[in-house]
Amino acid sequence: MAQLSPLLKQATPVVVDHGEGVYLYDTDGKRHLDFTAGIGVTSTGHCHPHVVSAAQEQIGKLIHGQYTTVMHKPMLELTEKLGGVLPEGLDSLFYANSGSEAVEAALRLSRQATKRPNVIVFQGGFHGRTVAAATMTTSGTRFSAGISPLMSGVHVAPFPYAFHYGWDEETATKFALRELDYLFATVCAPNETAAFFIEPVLGEGGYVPANPEFLAGLRERADKHGILLVMDEIQTGFGRTGRFWGHEHFGVRPDIVLIAKGLASGFPISGIAASEELMAKALPGSQGGTYGGNAVACAAAIATLEVIQRESLVENAAERGRQLLEGARVIADKSPSIGDVRGLGLLVGSEFTTPDGEPDTAKAQAAQKAASSSGLLLLTCGAYMNVVRMVPPLIVDSEQVDEALRIWGDVVAGVE
Repeated sequence: MAQLSPLLKQATPVVVDHGEGVYLYDTDGKRHLDFTAGIGVTSTGHCHPHVVSAAQEQIGKLIHGQYTTVMHKPMLELTEKLGGVLPEGLDSLFYANSGSEAVEAALRLSRQATKRPNVIVFQGGFHGRTVAAATMTTSGTRFSAGISPLMSGVHVAPFPYAFHYGWDEETATKFALRELDYLFATVCAPNETAAFFIEPVLGEGGYVPANPEFLAGLRERADKHGILLVMDEIQTGFGRTGRFWGHEHFGVRPDIVLIAKGLASGFPISGIAASEELMAKALPGSQGGTYGGNAVACAAAIATLEVIQRESLVENAAERGRQLLEGARVIADKSPSIGDVRGLGLLVGSEFTTPDGEPDTAKAQAAQKAASSSGLLLLTCGAYMNVVRMVPPLIVDSEQVDEALRIWGDVVAGVE
């Protein structure tokens, strides 16, 4: 009898029958408030009627049209619609299926366009599980352990994670930029560096936002040395942070943007966006794939963008994100077990620590499991898995945020 791999450990015991909006309903009929959103994927909630209708209609027309063989209308229309929301100057798109594929496509483009071998990533970043993407991932060793040798040419610089260092943000930022310059001087020469890859908010690394000074420092160095700035917006894009793109909070211009997760409300599609001039520097045949730009996924992505606009979900993410962050901080103020609460928009993380400031993985996991038993689905993240993250769909309303905070407050009090 076949069964799932024993390595696929479930974060919750829930077996889902169906989903609707912000809720999942299990096979026993119990309702769960889903503040995981499929790890930031179901941006318009579960089974939004407009997305469902668009996918159903497309299935009846064309399920798969391999896009280096034929073109199809959903992909052309999606490309046109993305042109209205992409950062200025990024007018050329390549589609794939997963975030890891988008990362690898951007890596390939960066190296081919600059003719340089090295890339710099930042401590705590998550970029995927394929060999190249896992090499670029430093949010936890579980993503790269046991598959060495890893890809060469990847170097790691500090991220201004102030709470981790025990510093204020200004000190952490100055340290991170100084260490980046030291990396240039000692390990990775600027004229051999193709790109910086960075998340505007560390995802798996613990929901740690960057800041304007740090990203401005990266942009300055990128311009000075001819290095590309690649913004990994796979988790932070499409309104998740209360702006359409996470990097918009920081006033920085990327050369390449990576997209996936919330783009199609659960259908697998990803991509990279760059200027046509930059994209044309990739080698012929270096972009392609069997399922990239799938017709049904493209139709769902078009519908998702329409819902985001019609229902003002970017603005809602900003408002509900402030409500969620403030509420989580009030709960943390009453708990000696939570050392820090941070986030941006509907990305909120509560970091559990021991009385002496060390990571408290056991308490974070106990809180996450207790929340699940109480009908609130959450996940953990961070290098030590001691951060409990809240990442609800963008459609979440104030009453649902209040419900989640009520459950979370009871859970935190109960694990003290």
